[in-house]
Amino acid sequence: MQGFFRKYKTYLIGIVLGGLAGYVYWRFVGCSSGTCPITSRWYNSTLFGIIFGILLAAPSKKKEVGTSENDSGNS
Repeated sequence: MQGFFRKYKTYLIGIVLGGLAGYVYWRFVGCSSGTCPITSRWYNSTLFGIIFGILLAAPSKKKEVGTSENDSGNS
């Protein structure tokens, strides 16, 4: 179980912070008319925040420069 938390620590932090941010946004800003698809219900806003938090916590892949076989440096 410890290995799971170490391996997915950044994702779990993203889930918690994103969910908290989504709920806080619904609570203090929200949609008073009830017609907004994301912020009309607390669970929609929280779920959207969780998804956004996961996307922000996901590591980005970096491209290595100059490792292509076709790139010999001669023009």
